[in-house]
Amino acid sequence: MQSNMAPSGMAVTPHHLASESALSVLRHGGNAIEAMVAAASTIAVVYPHMNGIGGDGFWLIVPPEGEPLAIDASGAAGQMATLDFYQGHQQIPHRGPLAALTVPGTLSGWDEALKYSASLGGGQLPLSRLLADAIRYACDGIPVTHSQASATQSKYPELVDIPGFADTFLVNGQIPQAGSRFCQPRLARTLTRLATEGLDSFYRGPLAELIAGEMRTLGLPLTGSDFAAHRAHRRVPLRLAHSQGEVFNMTPPTQGLVSLAILGITDHLEMAQASEVQTIHRIVEATKKAFGLRDRYITDPRHVTLPVQSLLEQAPLETLAASIDESRAAPWGNGKGPGDTVWMGVVDKNGLAVSFIQSIYHEFGSGVVLPQSGVLLQNRGAAFSLNPDHLLALMPGKQPFHTLNPAAARLKDGRTMVYGTMGGDGQPQTQAAIFTRHIMQNMPLQEAVCAPRWLLGRTWGQVSESLKLEGRFSAETFEALRNLGHDVEWLPGLSEATGHAGAIVRHPTGMLEGAFDPRSNGSAAGF
Repeated sequence: MQSNMAPSGMAVTPHHLASESALSVLRHGGNAIEAMVAAASTIAVVYPHMNGIGGDGFWLIVPPEGEPLAIDASGAAGQMATLDFYQGHQQIPHRGPLAALTVPGTLSGWDEALKYSASLGGGQLPLSRLLADAIRYACDGIPVTHSQASATQSKYPELVDIPGFADTFLVNGQIPQAGSRFCQPRLARTLTRLATEGLDSFYRGPLAELIAGEMRTLGLPLTGSDFAAHRAHRRVPLRLAHSQGEVFNMTPPTQGLVSLAILGITDHLEMAQASEVQTIHRIVEATKKAFGLRDRYITDPRHVTLPVQSLLEQAPLETLAASIDESRAAPWGNGKGPGDTVWMGVVDKNGLAVSFIQSIYHEFGSGVVLPQSGVLLQNRGAAFSLNPDHLLALMPGKQPFHTLNPAAARLKDGRTMVYGTMGGDGQPQTQAAIFTRHIMQNMPLQEAVCAPRWLLGRTWGQVSESLKLEGRFSAETFEALRNLGHDVEWLPGLSEATGHAGAIVRHPTGMLEGAFDPRSNGSAAGF
């Protein structure tokens, strides 16, 4: 399988209909940001178990010249979401009304990104045009993917009695079959209102009033005042000075630090000529070091105890690299676990590049679907701890920890790359695999995305924290990693557990190269 090449625009998403929505906007004169809003709205409809307008989003925007911009569009815990509110619980429930405790931020991110687009001379297409595909798909229906059908089947027992879930995600009381038509009329009406009232109506308009009433009815610890107080925030991205160029990622409350730290640590090791076993071992060991930094420091940015950028300086990274044992796997504790997410990338003809992630956390988020607006609410707040002394202790107005982290790089040879994946703890690991294979080891881009991958930590529905490898790795690779002390387990040959990855490279000639993940329903669409 080869990368797709195009001269005028490229979109990579994990669902081909979202790629086509982005491509249509690019063809009609929209820029990469406008195209991404179109893709984000479409994928919120066509991949409803993975993401939606009731979740959070993060943007990493790299203009052809000048400094990259990050947008944090994640919501904070509601004012009612206190430790007392959860008294009697050992942890915040992952499903149901008590799981829906943070403001959905992704729409505020679309809005903020479009404002930035206008400052760049964008704004050629109206919001109604950007949301048109999503509205049509929600109204007329979409073909159910195998991924959605499988997720509905596996999560049915824990979600069927959650308010709104069965009415929305079952068809005539039955789990929808892959390939069948799936309609979301209430969501279609909400998207239509957003197109006419504006995205801010979700937080401070007539739509916000409707949603506030729905939340009161269901007893959620969120109020209209929480929505009215929410804003997306522009951030200066974290950056890593790498031997191949500069690599960028998201600031706290995300684990963007982890993705950059892995690349920074392995940059002090010999990766260009490393064998397959050496590549996996070194990245896995660097991942353990980077997760240690994450678990020590990453939380709501207002509660972080040191400048996170300082952890990406060469001296501390070199020290961590020197502590890696090339002949033995270090002990490994527990990760943060899985999460359902979509990563998407768009680059336009002018070189404006966007790396974007949108998520509802677990499959189907909290499972709660608001009865009139049809909004499925995320369960990202379940990442909080009910231990008041914990780094991630629940507090009203506090942002939860996020695994989400879109990546980008400006390379010394003149290339620009946007890349990323879904998959909780797997996100930084897959990012490291793609960057190392393509940039350090000169593996062709599509091959770097398709090649067998691994995951240190838990996958969906499992409690094992082992090192999991796709079955396409050779028996010799499995055995060599076991001999290094890794607790190795098998995954299927193309496993969704290792994420839905993708990447776009803009070459110095202006030519665009896109690669999508065959583990997804996606595509790399260019023109």
